[in-house]
Parts: sequence; structure tokens; C-alpha cells
Amino acid sequence: MSYKVIIPARYGASRLPGKPLLDLAGKPMLLYVVEKAQKSGAGEVLVATDDRRIEAIAQGHGVQVCMTSIQHDSGTNRLAEVVTHKDYPDQTIIINVQGDEPLLPPSLIAQTAEDLETHPEADIATLCVPIANQEELFDPNIVKVVRDTQGYALYFSRAPIPWAREDFAAKTTESSWPTSCPYYRHIGLYAYRAGFLRRYPRLPASPLEQAECLEQLRVLYHGGRIHVAIAGTIPPPGVDTLADLERVRQLLAQEKITTKNEAQSSDII
Repeated sequence: MSYKVIIPARYGASRLPGKPLLDLAGKPMLLYVVEKAQKSGAGEVLVATDDRRIEAIAQGHGVQVCMTSIQHDSGTNRLAEVVTHKDYPDQTIIINVQGDEPLLPPSLIAQTAEDLETHPEADIATLCVPIANQEELFDPNIVKVVRDTQGYALYFSRAPIPWAREDFAAKTTESSWPTSCPYYRHIGLYAYRAGFLRRYPRLPASPLEQAECLEQLRVLYHGGRIHVAIAGTIPPPGVDTLADLERVRQLLAQEKITTKNEAQSSDII
């Protein structure tokens, strides 16, 4: 199966300006994301950006770059411009990998592409993982998804959905854990077909999307179908805050130490 990965990268993030170029163990975060995409088996990996600093770093490391408009308000619209510029055939599978996911397992990129390939009636494929604790369930920064019997999304929300009325009525919401239905956390990794991406910018924004600040609700609002598979592995969180950044730096530093020790052990043997 052939697919392409496009990494939308924006310099002006409000919480972490210059985020794609922040240093992680000696190299920019963006390059880790590119490496993960390349290891997934993608036939083509490119960065979509409107910033010349990001372009310079990517091209300086041999990464293909497509410069896009500064007017885009979402990564999906940025991808749509790339697809039009590159003139990909309508059935080409495009994976949107966020530029702040330096620890994303390559296997999940491949899984998302395969899921869209095997669900031709879907407009988008994405992933989820089970929620196993109350903190995640009630955290508005963690997006929840409800699926039908075939794995298609019914709704995405920042609220704890579905609302298990009897479970929550018995105790305070923060201390209770519903057992009547499963809960899933959405993973923001998307597969599209190029033809859908070309149509997407013509879909008007929906009131649901604006209320929840969740772009995928635009697709559901206009009758689109999103298939949501359970991820084969649980991915580490991305980088949204300074705390996230420091945590990832520590993980990568530990990984370097482990790799070095393994190499020394191998030399001794």
C-alpha cells in the first residue's frame, strides 16, 4: 500500500512559539517527526509550512518542503493546498502527522493509512485508545470519541461522552468511574484521500466545530464519515506546553544513554 505523509508545521504557536524548531537532544523537534514518518513506510514525506525558518531547516536536512499560504486557520486546509499544488490523484492516501509529535510510533502512521485503505466508504480514518482513568475522562484538553458498531465516529467532544447517567448520579462525577460503557480518547492522527482534501475547504464551518473547537466535527456535521480504529499501541503525548517539552527531552536523553550502553555492551561481547 502506498501513501504520503504531510507534516503541517507552524512557527507561531501561541503557547510555544517556534515549536517545530525547538531543540530536542541536539536537533529540532520537526526532524524527529520527519524520521518517524519516514520509518512508517510512507512513499513520500514532506513538510507544509508558511515560515521560511522552518523551510530552511527542513531543506537543510534534505526534507521536501511545500510553502503554503499564511491565511490557513487549520492544518487540514494547509494539506488541501499541498494536494492541489502537487496534483495528487483523488485516491491518493494522505496522512496528516502533526509537527509536535516527536515520539509518535511509526506503526500508528501505517495503521491509519491501512485503515482508510480498507474502508473505502470512509472520508477520513483516525485512531483512539481506551480511557482508563478519571483524570483523562474529565480533562477538556483530551478529546473523547463515541463510535458505532462498525467503528465509525458518532461524535467527538471535550466533555466526558457518553454521559453514563446512572453511574454519575450515584456519586460525584470526579470520584465515580462508569462501568456501563467504554470510553475512548481520540488520537489526532488522520488519513484522507486527496479528493476529499480538495473538497474540504468548501465545507462551511459548523456550530458544533466552533463550540467544541474541534475541526473534525465539520466533517460529521456535513454528513461525512470518519472511521476510528483502536490504536495498536498507546502513543506518548505530543508537545503542547513547556512541561511537555521537558518531559520529552528527558525521555530522549534517557533513550540516548540506553542506546549508548547497549552499543558498548555489544562491543564487549
